[in-house]
Amino acid sequence: MIVDRGGGVVSPGETLTEVEWTRALDDTSTARVVLNPDGDCCERLGRVRSWRHSLHIYRDGVFVWGGPILQAEWSLGQVEIWAGDVLSWLDRRVPHQSMAFGESDLTDIAAWLIEDGFAPDDPGHVVETVAPAGVRGARRYRRDVGQTGDHLRDLAETGLDYTAVGDRIILLPETWTQSVGHLSDADLPEGLVVAEDGTALASRWIVAGDDEGDVLGEAGDTDPYYGLLERYVEQTSIPDDASAAEAARSKLRSSLPVPVFIDTQEVTISPEAAVAVPLLVPGWCLDITSAQTCRTITQRLKIVGLKVVEDGGSGDTPGSEKVQVQVAASGAEAG
Repeated sequence: MIVDRGGGVVSPGETLTEVEWTRALDDTSTARVVLNPDGDCCERLGRVRSWRHSLHIYRDGVFVWGGPILQAEWSLGQVEIWAGDVLSWLDRRVPHQSMAFGESDLTDIAAWLIEDGFAPDDPGHVVETVAPAGVRGARRYRRDVGQTGDHLRDLAETGLDYTAVGDRIILLPETWTQSVGHLSDADLPEGLVVAEDGTALASRWIVAGDDEGDVLGEAGDTDPYYGLLERYVEQTSIPDDASAAEAARSKLRSSLPVPVFIDTQEVTISPEAAVAVPLLVPGWCLDITSAQTCRTITQRLKIVGLKVVEDGGSGDTPGSEKVQVQVAASGAEAG
């Protein structure tokens, strides 16, 4: 359904021909729907406006996705709508006050960034902290400097995970390993892809709080297996060496050994699989057992992305749903 920022329903999506929604780890997810308007539904859909209205998607009566409409197109007999999740608003917000954190858990800092971002104009959100990040450090933010969404992404690179589910923004530690199910080759009859991302490998990280080298932290050294691979990054919100070193250690955990990803190539996960689609939330894990490729996998892997696509079919052809889940293993999951 299409919902006004005041809470009223602008229009239900009664005749859907295409639905696509995603979930993403440490980033904003998107959704897309195609509607065939009929009767007075056409008039209501003609009043849809970007950012004023939100798209809500339900699967079997469960609210699985929601966020502001970013783009709409009206054509003969069809309305196509694109939207971003609740985190999209934070990409259009800046810090509204200056703040300096001392030795604080990253989830507390993230919660402040979110609440400050929504404080002047809240479209409706809930922050849910599953557990502390277990990574502490100092951060400094200046009023009106930088987008809040960018600050949140920077924070997630140093030991925190977050994701959006409906109107909830979930914060959890990068090392969270709770499983929501198990998948094997029988659950993925059309196959999968196992990929090793060597571009993400680093054996030594240097994190700087500025480009002058006044604030600097490092972690790692020459790895006996991979050799020396060094990465440098600046995060201007980090004000001291100890926090920069903690950030470097967190980055090292997630980039050594080489991160491994599994993608189900947009195939339908078998209905008999021991997973429930609404529970496929980035940041949680799946136990994966697969010998279909030359790279055998038997491991608990973190969900990093979800994509659900459904079409209404045509004529005598029934509609179908495809579920794609992407999982990954890095140093953080191995730990």
